[in-house]
Amino acid sequence: MKVSYLLAFITATLGHAAEPPPSLKPLLAVPDQIVLEHDFSDPAQLNKAHWKPNMGTRWTVADGVLRGLPSTPEYQASKADHKGLEPRISSPATPAQFIARFSVRFLDGEEAAIVPFVEFGHHVARIKFTADSVFLLADHDSLKVAENTNLKYEPGKWYHALAELRGEEFLVRFAGGPTLYARHPSYALPPPSGAPGMGVAGPKGGSVELDNVTFWTIKPDVQPTWPTVRNTFPKFEPVIVKQPKEKKAR
Repeated sequence: MKVSYLLAFITATLGHAAEPPPSLKPLLAVPDQIVLEHDFSDPAQLNKAHWKPNMGTRWTVADGVLRGLPSTPEYQASKADHKGLEPRISSPATPAQFIARFSVRFLDGEEAAIVPFVEFGHHVARIKFTADSVFLLADHDSLKVAENTNLKYEPGKWYHALAELRGEEFLVRFAGGPTLYARHPSYALPPPSGAPGMGVAGPKGGSVELDNVTFWTIKPDVQPTWPTVRNTFPKFEPVIVKQPKEKKAR
C-alpha cells in the first residue's frame, strides 16, 4: 500500500469534524435570513428536505461531519450508468440566490475528469478541484470562467469557503485564499437539469465529508463596496472545455 494512500486511509478511518472555519464576510451579497445551519454535531437521521443523496450513494452523520461513500457493489452492478462510483449529495434547501458557508474535504479514491467538485445548481456554477488548480465552470460546465493554481486538490485537506450567487455573478472565496469570481448569463438561469441547490461529489471510489454548512437568503442590494472590490479581481479569459448542450426553446 502506498504511503500517501495509507495516510489518507488512516485519516478517513479516524475522521473528525472540521475546526471552526475562519470568518469570511460576504463581499457581493447582503445576507437576509438563515435557512439552514448544520454543524453535524447531532448524529440524527438526515432530513430529506435538507439533504438528498444521489445515485444510491451512502451518507451518514458521524464524528461531527456529514460523510459520504460510494454506492454498494450490488447497486453499481445493477445500473448501466449513474452507478454512484463517487459519493454525491445535494441540498434542496439552498436558496436560488444565496450566501453559502461550508467546509469540505475529500478522502481516498481518485481524481477523475468530472470529480471531485462542489456546485451550486446542477451544472450551473461548478467548482472543480484538480491536482493542478481549482477552477470555476459555467454554461452547463462547457466554459471555464475562473481558475487559480495556488489552491489544489489535496486528499484529506479541509477547504473552508464562502460562496455567493446574485443574478449573473458568482463568487467563492477560500479561507487563506484564493478567490474565484465570474459573471455569466447562465448563472441567472434555472438549472438545466432542474436540480437546484448545493451539490457535492467526492473522488471516484473515495469519500467526502461536509461540515459547518450555513445558507442565507440575500437582500436585493449588493454590498456598498462591491463595485470597487469586483475591480480588484484578476481578469480571466474564458476557455471552452466542451461544446455546450443545445438549449431548448422556452
